[in-house]
Amino acid sequence: MQGKGRAVCVGEDIDTDLVIAGRYLRTKDHSVWVEHVFEDLDPSLAPRLAGSVIVAGKNFGCGSSREQAAIAIREAGVAAVVAPSFARIFFRNAINVGLPLIECNVTCSEGSLVTFDLSEGWVEAEGKKCSTHPLSLKMQAILSAGGLVEYWRNQR
Repeated sequence: MQGKGRAVCVGEDIDTDLVIAGRYLRTKDHSVWVEHVFEDLDPSLAPRLAGSVIVAGKNFGCGSSREQAAIAIREAGVAAVVAPSFARIFFRNAINVGLPLIECNVTCSEGSLVTFDLSEGWVEAEGKKCSTHPLSLKMQAILSAGGLVEYWRNQR
């Protein structure tokens, strides 16, 4: 599974409350989450996410174990999130909702083209290629199906 997008750079320790604030969780309307994704971090971020790759620092997705954070990022049109490390529950939530995550320490500038291959296990930005462990075949199948629910529907 390959992909690409322009880098949207965020810092480290981005918790799920910064991804989607609790005040927006009273609705299940994903368009509301997309409109307000990362609002408390940077109110101008949401409109720049479509087609992007989020490049983050360590411990992305820490905090509350809300799957709405991963859904909001995916629904905003983000191709993948790249970070040196992820909170484990966020990692599983993201894969389960069909949001690709790549554990790799990438440094690049805002707007740089980022390409990746989940099967081979690499990310490239600004001419530098970073190797990472490829996702398991099962995780790749879940992502290809669009998430865990769709994966299981296809198993029937």
